[in-house]
Amino acid sequence: MARKSSPRIRFMQRAALALLVLSGVVNYIDRATLAIANPLVRHDLGLSIPDMGMLLSAFLWAYAFAQLPAGALVDRVGPRLLLALGLALWSGAQALGGLVRNFGEFFAVRMLLGLGEAPQFPTGARVVRDWFPVRNRGFATGIFNCASTLGNAIGAPLLTFLMLFFGWRWMFGIMGVAGLIVAALWYLIYRDIATAGLDAAETAYVSEGDPPGARAPTRFHEWRRLFRFRITWGMILGYFGTIYLTWVYTAWLPGYLEIERHMTIAKTGWAAAIPSVAGVVGGIFGGWVVDALVRLGLSPIASRKYPMALALIGMAGFTILAAEVESNAVAIVCISAAVFLGFSTSSSCWAMASVAAPPNYTASIGAIQNFGGYLGGALAPTVTGFVVAATGSFVPALLAGAAIAVFSAIAYFVIIRAPITESDLLGQDAALATPVQIAGH
Repeated sequence: MARKSSPRIRFMQRAALALLVLSGVVNYIDRATLAIANPLVRHDLGLSIPDMGMLLSAFLWAYAFAQLPAGALVDRVGPRLLLALGLALWSGAQALGGLVRNFGEFFAVRMLLGLGEAPQFPTGARVVRDWFPVRNRGFATGIFNCASTLGNAIGAPLLTFLMLFFGWRWMFGIMGVAGLIVAALWYLIYRDIATAGLDAAETAYVSEGDPPGARAPTRFHEWRRLFRFRITWGMILGYFGTIYLTWVYTAWLPGYLEIERHMTIAKTGWAAAIPSVAGVVGGIFGGWVVDALVRLGLSPIASRKYPMALALIGMAGFTILAAEVESNAVAIVCISAAVFLGFSTSSSCWAMASVAAPPNYTASIGAIQNFGGYLGGALAPTVTGFVVAATGSFVPALLAGAAIAVFSAIAYFVIIRAPITESDLLGQDAALATPVQIAGH
């Protein structure tokens, strides 16, 4: 019989998810500012399309490599402090974006934005692991993960409005101030589970369904052991394709609609929001599917592995259709379906982080996964920019993204098998280094 939560736990669950969604919305709106301002920034700063591709990638390179320390720090220090500091850093960088004068300054500011945003999603994975039992983690993950597409859905029309009425520089400044307000709210309201003073019944509720394992802060030499397991590499390679193709759309959808589909800036703002709305639904749907499969008897790993691989194959298929159809309306429908499936995959991936390793490694393995994903995400804008410049079309870039997504779906199917257990990580260094042990995980 399932244990029941207390009023205190229910409050923190709801408050934490609401704040994670709010901060995630700001996170993704801030990422999208440059994509929305693409044509005006190129004009004002005299940038080429390949220049803009590199500028769009600057955030992503910094974000990808910052994942590795960020996840370990979330597990070590706690979500409350790390996300508050991250929010303050990226919001300050966002405000500075309105003051840049050239490519070099903009590149530096976008890298600072990436460093600040790094704790956001590892924090979400750790918060869900800490405050929700296994049977409810998929849906909770879908809720906080949908902030990414909700941010894009809100961001496209909102940022277009701010840019057209106040200018792109003020658009950056306004969003920077908004982020600082959210940072203060998070720090004032959220509490880490280690300092919440839960009683025995409450602790039993939030850990129900977990294998036995310590919740002590992770040390860096222990964190390095995660790279010895096949599930870690399956998550890295699988998420690479998920985020690569997602960022082809995130970074270049407004530009694609303007350049390839010949739509006006005003129309692009609304058209680009449609796939984002589909992504919100897809993110929540992906989390719901995970929980439903667990209730049907699938293992926590299988309930995540199969949906994310199948959805990624579907994302690739709809991307191919979007590249080939002539109708703008049909293309937007196909892109919306691709984004729906992409964020369904993403929710399953973050739900995987909550069961792939012991509790005190949740943010760490989630961040390692995100590192792999955003290596793909960092390549996507630059590769797309150079391909478009060389061919005069977005079609080859979209087809390449679809092929990468299929490769990553295969990686999910083939590589991911068993979760990492506490006994795997503690006191077995010699055994973990052997090919037999690695193959088993």
